Amino acid sequence: MDPLPLASLRAFEAAARHENFVRAAAELRLTPAGISQHVRALESRLDVTLFLRHPRGVSLTAAGREFGMAVSHGLSHIEEAARQLRREAKGRTVRVACIPSMATRFLVPRLPFFGAAHPDIRVNVLYALTAKTPEAADADLLICHGHRPTPAAIALLPAETRPTCSADFRSRHGPFAAAADLLKADLLHDETTDAWPRWFAAAGIGTPSKAGPVFADFNLMIGSVIGGQGVGLCPTALVADEIANGLLVTLFDTPSDTDKAYWLVEARAASREARTLRDFLVSTDMPKRAASEGP
Repeated sequence: MDPLPLASLRAFEAAARHENFVRAAAELRLTPAGISQHVRALESRLDVTLFLRHPRGVSLTAAGREFGMAVSHGLSHIEEAARQLRREAKGRTVRVACIPSMATRFLVPRLPFFGAAHPDIRVNVLYALTAKTPEAADADLLICHGHRPTPAAIALLPAETRPTCSADFRSRHGPFAAAADLLKADLLHDETTDAWPRWFAAAGIGTPSKAGPVFADFNLMIGSVIGGQGVGLCPTALVADEIANGLLVTLFDTPSDTDKAYWLVEARAASREARTLRDFLVSTDMPKRAASEGP
């Protein structure tokens, strides 16, 4: 016998449970006539009378009652299996809130390797914006910048910044033998103009008077630095590849933001999948400062 239609089984189960075609129709958003057609189709396929029809309603036969319990039991198993699949599918998704610079230069390049090792875990990447906890970003994990946001936060990378430019810019505008030589250079700013005055003050030099463009985030500024348009205070850890291949050069070793880092924060009720991604990111072979236990 061919498989029984699921729609007819659902209609019959509701009718048997209510022992009423009208209430079954209301539950399934069908018409009583539609319920009746499904029941008659089953009776025809099974060659069994499932309901006795009366002038004012219906009642189950003995066979109908027995079959109704079996169908109800089977449908409940299907529903529970579907709920379990939904729970598992949700559990296999990890939401990571990340600032743009760490997303493009740290997280995203590692996702193909994580996916190859854990093909059953899907990663959703969100903007972290100003969130200091994963809960504030509606995420399982948070990657942020600054001072340690929570006692349990893990330092992924140091955030020390140094004057950085392209090799071409240095050859055209250098040499930069002393920090004071930067006062006449094209200085690029990340988000605000506060960083350069701090760096010059640490070097014992007054604030530069020459204005430079301000970029909304590091991802925008680094494009100008690589393009040879000026000198930016770049997080050395985020441009390590470009420094290694000679595309970018660090003009001075004196750092700023030594009290900051890029942090990984785990939600209080992190899933097993979130912890798997956390361990993967923490175990990557990237530089970490010795004082990463906090400012």
